[in-house]
Amino acid sequence: MQEHSHDPVWRQALSGAQMLFVAFGALVLMPLITGMDPNVALFTAGLGTLIFHLVTRNQVPVFLASSFAFIAPILAVNLEYGLPATLGGLVAAGLLYMLLAGAVRLKGTGFIDRLLPPVVIAPVIMAIGLGLAPVAANMAMGRTGDGSDQLVPYWTALTVSMGALLVTVVVAIVGRGLLRLIPILAGVGAGYALAWVLGLVDLAPVGAAPWLAVPAFVAPEFHWGAILFMLPIAIAPAIEHIGDVLAIGSVTGKNYLQKPGLHRTLLGDGLATSAAGMLGGPPNTTYSEVTGAVMLTRNFNPRVMLWAAGIAIALAFIGKSGALLQSIPVPVMGGILVLLFGSIAVVGLNTLIRHRVDLSEPRNLAIVSVTLVFGIGGMVIGEGDLGLKGISLCAIAAIALNLLLPGAKGWDRGEPQI
Repeated sequence: MQEHSHDPVWRQALSGAQMLFVAFGALVLMPLITGMDPNVALFTAGLGTLIFHLVTRNQVPVFLASSFAFIAPILAVNLEYGLPATLGGLVAAGLLYMLLAGAVRLKGTGFIDRLLPPVVIAPVIMAIGLGLAPVAANMAMGRTGDGSDQLVPYWTALTVSMGALLVTVVVAIVGRGLLRLIPILAGVGAGYALAWVLGLVDLAPVGAAPWLAVPAFVAPEFHWGAILFMLPIAIAPAIEHIGDVLAIGSVTGKNYLQKPGLHRTLLGDGLATSAAGMLGGPPNTTYSEVTGAVMLTRNFNPRVMLWAAGIAIALAFIGKSGALLQSIPVPVMGGILVLLFGSIAVVGLNTLIRHRVDLSEPRNLAIVSVTLVFGIGGMVIGEGDLGLKGISLCAIAAIALNLLLPGAKGWDRGEPQI
């Protein structure tokens, strides 16, 4: 296997730019949906990646950027408490990662297997994707995410969103080589072109924006309601992180759970998420798209990711790029999100299938059923700031049911016997 560690600097820089290009569509999609600044997201993705590589001693070829698992809670908390309190919740989520890293260091990974087996994780991930489905549908029809306001005429919006969706799907299925790794970017590009032809794009803010500008950083505020809402959400990306570390390990042929160790990768992720929250950026997570790019290019040199991070930070200071991203009309995003939120739900479904969770067993059926309805149905337990609802409620319910109902098993459940 090629390590590419002795590549000339220009080639490393070029590979880094390519990795950023692969991550770019998803990276800026998150802040555009949640109302955050895309330039701040670029800066915190670059900073988070550098922090991660510092903690893991530059051993794992991963890039960190905006985590989709947090879209639902960010939208909900933002609506109720405002952006600074949302950021405070994200800083707390990063701290939870750090506590988890400490527990892994002391106890090993066994307790995670017992606390969060597939029967718990899968329905929570499914609820994250399906709970967001109305937001995607509303945006695809030209409305705001909550459906309260029609921003773009219905038929015009539908033409644009379905065009963006169709291109994304076709590129994902038929695309070859690098093109296959950028379906989101291709879909956004096609949707944007269609929206421009139909007169939905206003480029005046781009013309008015300066070439060079400091990103609009926002400081966090700490509010108990926002923190309690956000903390349980961090469990799903933490598990996703473990999956991503295993995935990149299988690509490069190395066991990163052993060296640098899961405690280091979790700590790096947690510090990157808290740092993003301190500056007004979305929480960070390891990017599966970039793992795909590493697999395709066979470039396993972690230094490439440092170049990607550096380029992301440099781009964050170009004012016109942020203004251009913010000129993307709502239906373009809506079309992409239909596929994106659906695929989050499918990740959960695939977890059940891959680990052969038997849903005819009453115990498993009860956990999955209750978790899905609590997560998607709008169930609320408690009142005011301390009321649990949505993903936070279903995550706690899934963990509690798994611990309380007899016959608990860990991740070894249903694995094929050799």
